[in-house]
Amino acid sequence: MKELLKDKEHLVRMGLLFLGGTLAFMVARIIFVPKGYGMYGQYRAGALDDNRSRPLSFAGRAACEDCHSDISEARAGSKHAGIGCEACHRALAKHAEDPEKVKPVRPDAQSVCLVCHEVNVAKPRGFPQVEPKEHAEEQPCNTCHLPHHPEKSPDEPAEETPVEVQQ
Repeated sequence: MKELLKDKEHLVRMGLLFLGGTLAFMVARIIFVPKGYGMYGQYRAGALDDNRSRPLSFAGRAACEDCHSDISEARAGSKHAGIGCEACHRALAKHAEDPEKVKPVRPDAQSVCLVCHEVNVAKPRGFPQVEPKEHAEEQPCNTCHLPHHPEKSPDEPAEETPVEVQQ
């Protein structure tokens, strides 16, 4: 046993390094971990208050439908009826607050549609997917499909007609 402890300076150094590392970890944890973290498991209690302090970006479907009821009616029965307006038209809280002052840009049908409908092996097989060059020969999607009711074509009598993209 004496032989094991003859070089105890190495053991003391190792113990001091371990103690120093533990103290450094504790100090770093106190500095970097936000207050309230761990109170409710991995959820930080102040996260909701932090999010409430940020300005709203999205108006929500109800705000859109208040002024654009014709579009709501055009979407009825469509596979797009369940998709929120701001999924394609971007965040519109500022437009909903002052429609005359803030005019949203009409989305480019080809690029917006392809976000969801371009061929991707990760999407379910039943989900409509297209290869743009084969499907439409570089034409915008709204040449053949109504954006709010894509099952209908612009040639069919409908409440909505295809529109040019505003840049």
